[in-house]
Amino acid sequence: MATVDDVAKRAGVSKGTVSNVFSRKRRVSADVAERVMAAASELNFKPNYWARTLTTKETRIIGLNMPGERMKFSQFHLSLLNGALGVCFDQGYRLLVNTLLTEYAQRVEFLASDPTDGEIILDPGMDDKRLMERMTNGTPLVVVGRPQDDYIHQISYVDNDNIGVARSVIAYLLDSGHQNILFLNTNEARTVAKDRARGYEIAHQRANVEMRPELLLYKEDTLTSMEFGYTKAKQMLADYPGITAIATDTDKMALGVYQAVREMGLDIPEDVSVFAFSDDSVFASEFNPPLSGVRLNAEQLGQEAAKLLIEQLQDNTLPITSKIIPSELVIRASCKRYPS
Repeated sequence: MATVDDVAKRAGVSKGTVSNVFSRKRRVSADVAERVMAAASELNFKPNYWARTLTTKETRIIGLNMPGERMKFSQFHLSLLNGALGVCFDQGYRLLVNTLLTEYAQRVEFLASDPTDGEIILDPGMDDKRLMERMTNGTPLVVVGRPQDDYIHQISYVDNDNIGVARSVIAYLLDSGHQNILFLNTNEARTVAKDRARGYEIAHQRANVEMRPELLLYKEDTLTSMEFGYTKAKQMLADYPGITAIATDTDKMALGVYQAVREMGLDIPEDVSVFAFSDDSVFASEFNPPLSGVRLNAEQLGQEAAKLLIEQLQDNTLPITSKIIPSELVIRASCKRYPS
Protein backbone atom coordinates (compact mmCIF):
# COMPACT_ATOMS: atom_id res chain seq x y z
CA MET A 1 0.00 0.00 0.00
CA ALA A 2 1.40 3.39 -1.02
CA THR A 3 2.37 5.91 1.67
CA VAL A 4 2.82 9.67 1.86
CA ASP A 5 6.58 9.08 1.43
CA ASP A 6 5.93 7.23 -1.82
CA VAL A 7 3.75 10.02 -3.19
CA ALA A 8 6.26 12.69 -2.14
CA LYS A 9 9.11 10.87 -3.90
CA ARG A 10 7.09 10.28 -7.07
CA ALA A 11 5.98 13.94 -7.19
CA GLY A 12 9.37 15.32 -6.17
CA VAL A 13 8.05 17.25 -3.18
CA SER A 14 8.17 17.05 0.62
CA LYS A 15 5.80 15.01 2.79
CA GLY A 16 4.47 18.27 4.20
CA THR A 17 3.52 19.45 0.73
CA VAL A 18 1.61 16.21 0.08
CA SER A 19 -0.24 16.69 3.38
CA ASN A 20 -1.10 20.28 2.49
CA VAL A 21 -2.50 19.24 -0.89
CA PHE A 22 -4.91 16.79 0.73
CA SER A 23 -5.81 18.84 3.81
CA ARG A 24 -6.00 22.20 2.00
CA LYS A 25 -4.75 23.69 5.25
CA ARG A 26 -2.04 25.66 3.45
CA ARG A 27 -2.14 26.95 -0.10
CA VAL A 28 -0.14 24.98 -2.67
CA SER A 29 0.48 26.19 -6.23
CA ALA A 30 -1.73 24.65 -8.90
CA ASP A 31 1.11 22.94 -10.78
CA VAL A 32 2.50 21.34 -7.59
CA ALA A 33 -0.97 20.21 -6.48
CA GLU A 34 -1.59 18.69 -9.90
CA ARG A 35 1.74 16.83 -9.74
CA VAL A 36 0.92 15.46 -6.27
CA MET A 37 -2.57 14.34 -7.30
CA ALA A 38 -1.18 12.64 -10.42
CA ALA A 39 1.39 10.77 -8.32
CA ALA A 40 -1.28 9.74 -5.81
CA SER A 41 -3.49 8.47 -8.63
CA GLU A 42 -0.66 6.47 -10.19
CA LEU A 43 0.14 4.87 -6.82
CA ASN A 44 -3.54 4.42 -5.89
CA PHE A 45 -2.82 6.37 -2.70
CA LYS A 46 -5.66 7.38 -0.36
CA PRO A 47 -4.89 9.38 2.80
CA ASN A 48 -5.79 7.79 6.13
CA TYR A 49 -8.43 10.24 7.31
CA TRP A 50 -8.60 9.24 10.96
CA ALA A 51 -4.83 8.94 11.34
CA ARG A 52 -4.50 12.48 10.04
CA THR A 53 -7.24 13.60 12.43
CA LEU A 54 -5.37 12.17 15.43
CA THR A 55 -2.22 13.98 14.35
CA THR A 56 -3.72 17.38 13.57
CA LYS A 57 -6.37 17.32 16.35
CA GLU A 58 -8.98 18.42 13.83
CA THR A 59 -11.49 16.56 11.68
CA ARG A 60 -12.07 19.23 8.99
CA ILE A 61 -15.78 18.61 9.59
CA ILE A 62 -18.27 21.24 10.71
CA GLY A 63 -21.71 20.32 12.00
CA LEU A 64 -25.05 21.79 11.00
CA ASN A 65 -27.54 21.18 13.80
CA MET A 66 -31.12 21.70 12.67
CA PRO A 67 -34.31 20.61 14.44
CA GLY A 68 -36.09 17.84 12.55
CA GLU A 69 -39.71 17.48 11.54
CA ARG A 70 -41.36 14.41 10.04
CA MET A 71 -41.49 15.94 6.57
CA LYS A 72 -39.02 16.70 3.81
CA PHE A 73 -36.86 19.81 4.08
CA SER A 74 -38.36 23.10 3.00
CA GLN A 75 -36.72 25.09 0.22
CA PHE A 76 -35.33 27.38 2.93
CA HIS A 77 -33.39 24.47 4.47
CA LEU A 78 -32.23 23.18 1.09
CA SER A 79 -30.98 26.60 0.05
CA LEU A 80 -29.22 27.13 3.39
CA LEU A 81 -27.53 23.74 2.99
CA ASN A 82 -26.38 24.62 -0.51
CA GLY A 83 -24.85 27.86 0.75
CA ALA A 84 -22.96 26.16 3.59
CA LEU A 85 -21.84 23.27 1.37
CA GLY A 86 -20.35 25.61 -1.22
CA VAL A 87 -18.18 27.35 1.38
CA CYS A 88 -17.17 24.02 2.96
CA PHE A 89 -16.09 22.69 -0.43
CA ASP A 90 -13.99 25.76 -1.17
CA GLN A 91 -12.31 25.59 2.24
CA GLY A 92 -11.73 21.82 2.32
CA TYR A 93 -14.31 20.99 4.99
CA ARG A 94 -17.02 18.34 5.17
CA LEU A 95 -20.50 19.19 6.47
CA LEU A 96 -22.23 16.86 8.93
CA VAL A 97 -25.99 17.48 9.10
CA ASN A 98 -27.72 16.54 12.36
CA THR A 99 -31.52 16.50 12.14
CA LEU A 100 -32.32 14.27 15.12
CA LEU A 101 -35.72 14.85 16.63
CA THR A 102 -35.62 16.00 20.24
CA GLU A 103 -36.78 12.67 21.67
CA TYR A 104 -33.87 10.87 19.98
CA ALA A 105 -31.24 13.52 20.60
CA GLN A 106 -31.65 13.08 24.38
CA ARG A 107 -31.22 9.28 24.33
CA VAL A 108 -28.00 7.87 25.79
CA GLU A 109 -26.81 6.19 22.58
CA PHE A 110 -26.78 9.55 20.79
CA LEU A 111 -24.98 11.55 23.49
CA ALA A 112 -21.43 10.85 22.25
CA SER A 113 -19.65 13.93 20.89
CA ASP A 114 -20.01 14.51 17.16
CA PRO A 115 -16.72 14.34 15.21
CA THR A 116 -16.80 18.04 14.36
CA ASP A 117 -14.43 20.96 14.84
CA GLY A 118 -17.31 23.39 15.30
CA GLU A 119 -21.04 23.73 14.75
CA ILE A 120 -23.65 25.85 13.03
CA ILE A 121 -26.86 25.78 15.05
CA LEU A 122 -30.15 26.58 13.34
CA ASP A 123 -33.39 27.84 14.90
CA PRO A 124 -32.21 28.87 18.39
CA GLY A 125 -34.65 28.85 21.28
CA MET A 126 -35.20 31.19 24.22
CA ASP A 127 -33.68 28.60 26.56
CA ASP A 128 -31.64 26.53 24.12
CA LYS A 129 -29.83 23.58 25.68
CA ARG A 130 -27.73 23.16 22.53
CA LEU A 131 -26.17 26.59 23.05
CA MET A 132 -25.71 26.06 26.79
CA GLU A 133 -23.93 22.74 26.28
CA ARG A 134 -21.59 23.99 23.57
CA MET A 135 -20.78 27.21 25.39
CA THR A 136 -19.88 25.15 28.46
CA ASN A 137 -17.71 22.80 26.38
CA GLY A 138 -16.01 25.63 24.49
CA THR A 139 -17.18 24.33 21.11
CA PRO A 140 -16.64 26.88 18.29
CA LEU A 141 -20.10 27.98 17.31
CA VAL A 142 -22.13 30.11 14.91
CA VAL A 143 -25.92 30.46 15.10
CA VAL A 144 -28.35 30.96 12.22
CA GLY A 145 -31.01 33.04 13.95
CA ARG A 146 -30.85 35.31 16.99
CA PRO A 147 -29.32 33.68 20.09
CA GLN A 148 -31.14 34.01 23.38
CA ASP A 149 -30.50 37.25 25.28
CA ASP A 150 -27.93 35.67 27.66
CA TYR A 151 -25.65 34.81 24.71
CA ILE A 152 -26.38 37.63 22.26
CA HIS A 153 -22.92 39.18 22.82
CA GLN A 154 -21.08 35.88 23.24
CA ILE A 155 -21.93 33.99 20.03
CA SER A 156 -21.45 35.01 16.40
CA TYR A 157 -24.65 34.74 14.38
CA VAL A 158 -26.32 35.46 11.05
CA ASP A 159 -29.99 36.30 10.76
CA ASN A 160 -32.67 38.23 8.93
CA ASP A 161 -34.25 41.26 10.56
CA ASN A 162 -37.25 39.24 11.70
CA ILE A 163 -38.91 42.12 13.54
CA GLY A 164 -38.64 44.15 10.34
CA VAL A 165 -39.81 41.25 8.15
CA ALA A 166 -42.97 40.70 10.22
CA ARG A 167 -43.64 44.40 10.42
CA SER A 168 -43.41 44.70 6.61
CA VAL A 169 -45.72 41.74 5.93
CA ILE A 170 -48.38 42.85 8.40
CA ALA A 171 -48.07 46.49 7.29
CA TYR A 172 -48.65 45.39 3.69
CA LEU A 173 -51.80 43.50 4.69
CA LEU A 174 -53.09 46.35 6.87
CA ASP A 175 -52.42 48.84 4.06
CA SER A 176 -54.37 46.51 1.76
CA GLY A 177 -57.43 46.99 3.93
CA HIS A 178 -57.25 43.90 6.17
CA GLN A 179 -58.21 44.76 9.75
CA ASN A 180 -58.30 41.26 11.29
CA ILE A 181 -55.10 39.35 10.47
CA LEU A 182 -54.54 35.89 11.91
CA PHE A 183 -50.84 35.21 12.53
CA LEU A 184 -49.85 31.54 12.79
CA ASN A 185 -46.42 31.96 14.33
CA THR A 186 -43.74 29.34 14.93
CA ASN A 187 -43.11 27.68 18.33
CA GLU A 188 -43.16 30.26 21.12
CA ALA A 189 -39.88 28.93 22.55
CA ARG A 190 -37.91 30.10 19.49
CA THR A 191 -36.32 33.55 19.40
CA VAL A 192 -37.66 34.15 15.89
CA ALA A 193 -41.20 33.75 17.24
CA LYS A 194 -40.61 36.53 19.75
CA ASP A 195 -39.14 38.81 17.07
CA ARG A 196 -41.96 38.24 14.59
CA ALA A 197 -44.60 38.72 17.27
CA ARG A 198 -42.97 42.05 18.06
CA GLY A 199 -43.09 43.01 14.37
CA TYR A 200 -46.79 42.04 14.25
CA GLU A 201 -47.45 44.32 17.21
CA ILE A 202 -45.43 47.26 15.83
CA ALA A 203 -47.20 47.11 12.45
CA HIS A 204 -50.58 47.46 14.18
CA GLN A 205 -49.32 50.31 16.35
CA ARG A 206 -47.97 52.26 13.40
CA ALA A 207 -51.19 51.75 11.41
CA ASN A 208 -53.22 52.83 14.45
CA VAL A 209 -55.15 49.54 14.28
CA GLU A 210 -55.95 47.68 17.49
CA MET A 211 -54.05 44.39 17.71
CA ARG A 212 -56.20 41.47 18.81
CA PRO A 213 -54.03 39.13 20.94
CA GLU A 214 -56.36 36.19 20.24
CA LEU A 215 -55.32 36.32 16.57
CA LEU A 216 -51.66 35.60 17.39
CA LEU A 217 -51.16 31.83 17.76
CA TYR A 218 -48.00 29.77 18.27
CA LYS A 219 -47.26 26.37 16.77
CA GLU A 220 -47.82 23.36 19.02
CA ASP A 221 -45.09 20.70 19.26
CA THR A 222 -47.65 17.90 18.86
CA LEU A 223 -48.54 19.01 15.32
CA THR A 224 -46.55 19.25 12.12
CA SER A 225 -46.48 22.67 10.47
CA MET A 226 -49.07 21.58 7.90
CA GLU A 227 -51.36 20.09 10.55
CA PHE A 228 -51.11 23.26 12.64
CA GLY A 229 -51.93 25.48 9.66
CA TYR A 230 -54.91 23.32 8.75
CA THR A 231 -56.46 22.90 12.20
CA LYS A 232 -55.98 26.47 13.40
CA ALA A 233 -57.14 28.07 10.16
CA LYS A 234 -60.30 25.99 10.21
CA GLN A 235 -60.96 26.73 13.87
CA MET A 236 -60.21 30.45 13.76
CA LEU A 237 -62.11 31.16 10.53
CA ALA A 238 -65.15 29.51 12.08
CA ASP A 239 -64.81 31.32 15.43
CA TYR A 240 -63.80 34.72 14.00
CA PRO A 241 -65.58 35.27 10.67
CA GLY A 242 -64.07 38.77 10.43
CA ILE A 243 -60.61 37.34 9.60
CA THR A 244 -59.69 38.29 6.02
CA ALA A 245 -55.94 37.53 6.02
CA ILE A 246 -53.65 34.85 7.46
CA ALA A 247 -49.88 35.16 7.82
CA THR A 248 -48.00 31.89 8.39
CA ASP A 249 -44.53 30.97 9.61
CA THR A 250 -43.74 28.68 6.65
CA ASP A 251 -44.98 27.46 3.29
CA LYS A 252 -45.84 24.12 4.91
CA MET A 253 -48.12 25.91 7.34
CA ALA A 254 -49.64 27.88 4.47
CA LEU A 255 -50.36 24.63 2.62
CA GLY A 256 -52.47 23.53 5.58
CA VAL A 257 -54.29 26.88 5.48
CA TYR A 258 -55.05 26.45 1.76
CA GLN A 259 -56.55 23.03 2.45
CA ALA A 260 -58.71 24.36 5.32
CA VAL A 261 -59.97 27.32 3.29
CA ARG A 262 -60.94 25.07 0.37
CA GLU A 263 -62.79 22.64 2.65
CA MET A 264 -64.76 25.53 4.15
CA GLY A 265 -65.94 26.60 0.71
CA LEU A 266 -64.00 29.87 0.86
CA ASP A 267 -61.82 31.43 -1.81
CA ILE A 268 -58.21 32.67 -1.78
CA PRO A 269 -57.84 35.64 -2.08
CA GLU A 270 -61.47 36.80 -2.39
CA ASP A 271 -62.41 35.64 1.11
CA VAL A 272 -59.02 35.08 2.74
CA SER A 273 -55.57 36.41 1.78
CA VAL A 274 -52.56 34.25 2.70
CA PHE A 275 -48.93 35.34 3.19
CA ALA A 276 -46.00 33.12 4.31
CA PHE A 277 -42.68 34.07 5.90
CA SER A 278 -40.87 31.94 3.31
CA ASP A 279 -40.55 31.72 -0.46
CA ASP A 280 -39.52 29.46 -3.38
CA SER A 281 -41.53 26.60 -1.93
CA VAL A 282 -40.94 22.97 -2.88
CA PHE A 283 -44.76 22.82 -2.79
CA ALA A 284 -45.16 25.68 -5.29
CA SER A 285 -47.23 23.59 -7.71
CA GLU A 286 -49.78 22.91 -4.93
CA PHE A 287 -50.49 26.59 -4.26
CA ASN A 288 -53.39 27.81 -6.39
CA PRO A 289 -53.33 30.79 -6.49
CA PRO A 290 -49.54 31.30 -6.12
CA LEU A 291 -48.51 32.07 -2.55
CA SER A 292 -47.16 35.47 -1.48
CA GLY A 293 -44.00 35.14 0.60
CA VAL A 294 -40.74 36.57 1.89
CA ARG A 295 -37.43 35.94 0.15
CA LEU A 296 -35.11 35.31 3.11
CA ASN A 297 -31.99 34.60 1.00
CA ALA A 298 -31.32 31.34 2.83
CA GLU A 299 -28.35 30.42 0.64
CA GLN A 300 -26.59 33.60 1.73
CA LEU A 301 -27.44 32.79 5.36
CA GLY A 302 -25.74 29.40 4.94
CA GLN A 303 -22.72 30.90 3.20
CA GLU A 304 -22.15 33.56 5.84
CA ALA A 305 -22.62 31.11 8.72
CA ALA A 306 -20.06 28.68 7.27
CA LYS A 307 -17.61 31.51 6.56
CA LEU A 308 -17.89 32.86 10.10
CA LEU A 309 -17.37 29.43 11.65
CA ILE A 310 -14.38 28.49 9.48
CA GLU A 311 -12.77 31.88 10.13
CA GLN A 312 -13.29 31.27 13.84
CA LEU A 313 -11.70 27.81 13.57
CA GLN A 314 -8.69 29.29 11.81
CA ASP A 315 -8.30 32.21 14.23
CA ASN A 316 -9.95 31.95 17.64
CA THR A 317 -9.03 35.53 18.51
CA LEU A 318 -11.56 37.02 16.07
CA PRO A 319 -14.28 39.19 17.69
CA ILE A 320 -17.90 38.10 18.05
CA THR A 321 -19.74 39.06 14.85
CA SER A 322 -23.37 39.40 13.80
CA LYS A 323 -24.54 39.71 10.19
CA ILE A 324 -28.05 40.64 9.08
CA ILE A 325 -29.03 39.26 5.67
CA PRO A 326 -31.54 41.35 3.68
CA SER A 327 -34.98 40.03 2.78
CA GLU A 328 -37.79 41.16 0.49
CA LEU A 329 -41.53 40.67 0.07
CA VAL A 330 -42.70 38.71 -2.97
CA ILE A 331 -46.32 39.60 -3.74
CA ARG A 332 -48.33 37.03 -5.66
CA ALA A 333 -52.00 36.28 -6.30
CA SER A 334 -52.82 34.95 -2.81
CA CYS A 335 -53.38 38.45 -1.45
CA LYS A 336 -56.29 40.81 -2.15
CA ARG A 337 -56.12 44.60 -1.85
CA TYR A 338 -59.38 46.30 -0.92
CA PRO A 339 -60.24 49.69 -2.45
CA SER A 340 -59.28 52.53 -0.12
